[in-house]
Amino acid sequence: MANDPSLDISFLVSPIDRSELVWADATTLVDATGNKFPLVNGIPRFVSSRNYSASFGFQWKQFQTLQLDKFNGTTITRSRFYGSSGWTKEDLECQQILEVGCGAGRFTQVVLEAGAHVYAVDLSDAVDVNKRNNGPHPRLRLYQADIYNMPFKYEYFDKVFCFGVLQHTPNVKAAFMSMVPFLKKQGELAVDVYAKAWKTYLLTKYWWRPLTRRLDKEVLLKALRAIVPLWFPISCALYKIPRPLGTWLSQGIPIANYIKDFPEMPNKDLLEWAILDTFDMLAAEYDKPQSLSTLRGWMEEAQLEVLYCGPGDNGYVGVGRRR
Repeated sequence: MANDPSLDISFLVSPIDRSELVWADATTLVDATGNKFPLVNGIPRFVSSRNYSASFGFQWKQFQTLQLDKFNGTTITRSRFYGSSGWTKEDLECQQILEVGCGAGRFTQVVLEAGAHVYAVDLSDAVDVNKRNNGPHPRLRLYQADIYNMPFKYEYFDKVFCFGVLQHTPNVKAAFMSMVPFLKKQGELAVDVYAKAWKTYLLTKYWWRPLTRRLDKEVLLKALRAIVPLWFPISCALYKIPRPLGTWLSQGIPIANYIKDFPEMPNKDLLEWAILDTFDMLAAEYDKPQSLSTLRGWMEEAQLEVLYCGPGDNGYVGVGRRR
């Protein structure tokens, strides 16, 4: 049976016809036209696990705790969340917050610690990892669902955020627009996207992705666990060359390296993070950077008051308020 938060379905609707959901039995929800949605591991499932997000489900099962502050002893995720959203802990306390694309729960942890009620959605079965990392918790509800068809009533949430996700969806604009109706009036939306510029596709990951995204994920990860430790010291040495030359040269090696960004992190964790994010950038089915003008255009088209639209930790960040 579901954990206690999942027993409350008053705010849920069918993602297929948006009709009211009821319990068909102790482990199945059903809508008005008979579509059934099972609970697995206490989590409602509104999609099949076989979809374009499969690499992320696999990824977060392999790197379950690496990015969570409470396990790695840093404030990296907390700093990114508050820096990107512009929100404060006081802004979140007792609020209804929708997290779209929760993965293993790195941001879930931060928002729970702020005292918010968190409704965390992921298309992949990474929701099970999130539950292990952050649950059970009386203010956490988890759902395996599709960003384009989320199972919630409209205008239910005080805030919605989506970090590290949009560029990995098939239709980025549609994914962005899909989140807006779930905001209450005066509710706020915070998102980020990879930055698109003339030099974006010079990044070596885009040279390799046509091959690597088609590889079996276990084979790819095994290869990276062998290769990245060999490349990592070379990448670190190049980063020691003064910018911009060092940064430019280091990008010729197709691995992630955060030695400049996370100087407080032990080398063994930096290496593991390098393997994780190298897999992330090479395995994802979709990788669609966006320009700053495009992001701002979406916010304006959605009739959001633009609170911020500019550079962020992961590319570009947009924060808007629903009018």
